[in-house]
Amino acid sequence: MPIKSSGADDLTVVDRFEGGVGWIAYPEETMQRASHAVESEGGLWILDPVDAEGLDDVLSEYAAPEGVAVLLDRHKRDAAAVANRHDVAVYVPEWMDGVAGDIDAPTRRFGAELAGFQVGRLIDNPLWQEATLFDGETLVVPEALGTVEYFRAPTEELGVHPMLRVFPPSGLRSYDPDRLLVGHGAGVFEDVGSMVRQAIDDSRGRAASLYLKNVRGLLGV
Repeated sequence: MPIKSSGADDLTVVDRFEGGVGWIAYPEETMQRASHAVESEGGLWILDPVDAEGLDDVLSEYAAPEGVAVLLDRHKRDAAAVANRHDVAVYVPEWMDGVAGDIDAPTRRFGAELAGFQVGRLIDNPLWQEATLFDGETLVVPEALGTVEYFRAPTEELGVHPMLRVFPPSGLRSYDPDRLLVGHGAGVFEDVGSMVRQAIDDSRGRAASLYLKNVRGLLGV
């Protein structure tokens, strides 16, 4: 199974809820890169998209696109291609460096609010810049949390990113959303707040078991 795929794709919808949808463009890849589109204030916002054949058919079930947003500095992905095809701009947090200049599409900056979502400055350092979105119901965490296999220690359903395990972003404990959308893997739609808090609280204690599990997976043992 490739870590990250390109070329031929097989889009799979993994999250579907009123006013939103999530998909994985290459379901066979290890990274399980998930993208989302959410309706807000009358338009559709496309978040950290990985493009795929058939994507526009999925998006056509919702409002017309208003913009594409990049929420993690490493998630430029196919933002430019999707934005250009729908004749919209790519939106980047005003504090996020090294992203807008690499996007071959019109870009705009946003601050503490985007289309009805509160924007959180979850991580901001030279190695990692990550924003969250929250509208009172939907919480979007593009990288710090995930449901994909290599994020999860044994028995976990939701895990903190391996690189953040020792010092997890404790600010996520304050949210109590109805649904959680993540950038790697399917979203979470039940007991979301308690699952997020448990993931943060157990992060450091279960780090060793996660690392051992991932090493065994790489070695095939």
